[in-house]
Amino acid sequence: MRFLEASPMNWEIVGYTAGLLTMFSFVPQLVKMKRTKSVNDVSLPMLVQLSMGLILWMLYGIHLRNTAIIVANAVSFTTLFIGILMYVKYRTKSQKPES
Repeated sequence: MRFLEASPMNWEIVGYTAGLLTMFSFVPQLVKMKRTKSVNDVSLPMLVQLSMGLILWMLYGIHLRNTAIIVANAVSFTTLFIGILMYVKYRTKSQKPES
């Protein structure tokens, strides 16, 4: 397992790449929600649970003073928070009675 003995710089690249992928993983869902103006296939409990997990990860990063953990989870939380706002906006619109 020679690849596990890579230098710390290589692992930092892996960490930052993982952070980038997770930070923006919810963006395609946000785009779909905005485009379709529908949240019928989105679970609010999942959004809230994942948001709480991200906040805890961010607090853990603050405790460790690890910038990569803090930034990745803060950005991820922000995208999920936007998703929650869109959920409320589009769920409310779809529940209004037709005139």
